[in-house]
Amino acid sequence: MKSSIVVFLSIFAPSEAFLSPTSQSRSTSLYSSAPTSRTDFLRDIAAVGFTAATTAAAGLLGSSPAYADEITPSGVAIKVTKSGNGPEPKIGEMAAIRFAAYQGETKIDDIFATVEPYYTRIGSGGLIKGVEEVLPKMRVGDRWVLTVPGELAFGPKGRPASAGKPRIPANAEIVFDVEMVGLPGREQELIELIGDE
Repeated sequence: MKSSIVVFLSIFAPSEAFLSPTSQSRSTSLYSSAPTSRTDFLRDIAAVGFTAATTAAAGLLGSSPAYADEITPSGVAIKVTKSGNGPEPKIGEMAAIRFAAYQGETKIDDIFATVEPYYTRIGSGGLIKGVEEVLPKMRVGDRWVLTVPGELAFGPKGRPASAGKPRIPANAEIVFDVEMVGLPGREQELIELIGDE
């Protein structure tokens, strides 16, 4: 089934939609309409998914969006962009993540370029519900693009604008690009330093 989806997408999607952000910037001189930013890349993934999902309604691919590798029961679409082979976090465990979040064209946050990752306790409710639901499924080294429905993001109230943070409309869908970079309590160097008791 996955190979038929890839073939389908390769026929209907512009080839630039499947390039990594680095490849996209190199291809800008060749294609005047090539995406040049992470926002454009994520938007293209969603656009390809919308086109494929529309065709899917005719019964070609089934009912799930073609851009998603998985859709959770609550409706969060997961697209795996990199697979890791590290451990999965446990509920209550501290995890180090890097992420960027977008609402349409608006960048909400981006900490991929920061020195330190963002630390969160799995299951603590510190992030939007759709992301909290998915984090326990990730392994260290995984990078996934999540499309979070509005009711699992900022809900019917949205979020008002504040210093350095844009307004999020009510029930806005959020695209969350997240990478699981470490589990600080399980770092091998730390275990060797303090001993495994």
